[in-house]
Amino acid sequence: MRVAVCQLNARDDRAANLRVARELLERAAAGGADLAVLPEYTDHLGRAATAPKPEPIDGEYATFFADAARELGMWVHAGSFHETGPDPDHTYNTTLVFDRGGALAGTYRKIHLYDVEIPGRVSYQESATVAPGETLEIVAIEQAHVGLSICYDLRFPELYRKLAIDGATVLVVPAAFMLHTGRDHWEPLLRARAIENQCYVLAAGQIGNHDPDRTCFGRSMVVDPWGTVVAQAPDVVGVTFADLDFERLAEIRATVPSLANRRL
Repeated sequence: MRVAVCQLNARDDRAANLRVARELLERAAAGGADLAVLPEYTDHLGRAATAPKPEPIDGEYATFFADAARELGMWVHAGSFHETGPDPDHTYNTTLVFDRGGALAGTYRKIHLYDVEIPGRVSYQESATVAPGETLEIVAIEQAHVGLSICYDLRFPELYRKLAIDGATVLVVPAAFMLHTGRDHWEPLLRARAIENQCYVLAAGQIGNHDPDRTCFGRSMVVDPWGTVVAQAPDVVGVTFADLDFERLAEIRATVPSLANRRL
């Protein structure tokens, strides 16, 4: 199974973001990808004042990527977007997955929200504008069982262990990881999630500068179930490919049967 992680620099121009996303998907399809993954907030990453109006899961954003999946004949993980939330003050941060025919095959709303208060240094409350999801999601894609997550979820290993227990063989992490944390934490966390759950991990990140005064780390990558980084993007917008070997996954799980040996 060939996969592509698409690295994007989304800004405050939604139309431009979607145009580049489509170009990346076309490159993924041309490279033979069965599944292409876009990053968190593919629709908009910028100042709140320029954010697009939130949409339902059957809105224009969904239609755009459903059409891309159908026209390219490829599974499309549409990163995430600002979905209409439970009240006027909150959106959901939502992933949509479309099959080769353009049908919606999976939906996941980000569960863990980044709330931090460090006096004199940083104050950020994601929960002030984003409502948390409540449900895990695994999507059957070809021979893979793909567990969904988004960005900050990566720091919560219990989410991924539950996905693995429920049958996931691939874990997907669309993200907009910040530069100052990404350079030290991004790869170790991704490799840890791969090793402890004996799954492939597909991580598609935002790259570069975004308003207001935000820089994303990028380094989109694919990690195998042994924890080896088998493909990694350079620090530019682009597409990175990897081939998933499920016989190797089965061999790793048999050789080091940590999932089978767990007692909790």
